[in-house]
Amino acid sequence: MVFSAPSGSGKTTIVRHLLQKFPQLGFSISACTRDKRGRSEENGKDYYFLTPEDFRARIDNNEFVEWEEVYEGAFYGTLKSEVERIWDSGRSVIFDVDVKGGISLKDFYQERALTIFVKVPSIESLRERLKGRGTETEDSLSRRLFKVQFEMGFQDHFDVVLLNDNLEDTLKEAEKIVSDFLGLSQ
Repeated sequence: MVFSAPSGSGKTTIVRHLLQKFPQLGFSISACTRDKRGRSEENGKDYYFLTPEDFRARIDNNEFVEWEEVYEGAFYGTLKSEVERIWDSGRSVIFDVDVKGGISLKDFYQERALTIFVKVPSIESLRERLKGRGTETEDSLSRRLFKVQFEMGFQDHFDVVLLNDNLEDTLKEAEKIVSDFLGLSQ
């Protein structure tokens, strides 16, 4: 299952909830070249934090299912070894990736993947969410919101659009989507 959304839409909150609710899911840890955010992020738990040189070497070695340069010099991607690690444990993979990554994963896995686009009620509500994080400068916020407007145009490329207006309702709907996809009864 692939959860994608513009930054700040709540996809990570949704995915973390689903991981607690469904033990048969395994979280695909993405690789990136950005710095850790504060002390809360851990290498190998939240992301695989790689140098740009290491990331490029892995691209050259065809070690990614998908990857992209999200911003100049900022690479993100899904390592093939990460997906295999989860499958080898007998679990289904759940991805938390950006919009382009979600489309790339669907292209790669086709009907074996269910793609879910998490949509925010409005750009203004997203602006408030991102400002509330306290991690954005005015410049980075402006760049993110510009990208969000672009990414919203791709929601029709996803199997399901999940509106994140009320978190409690959104989590219940996400549980139903996962349960149905995995063939579980709730």
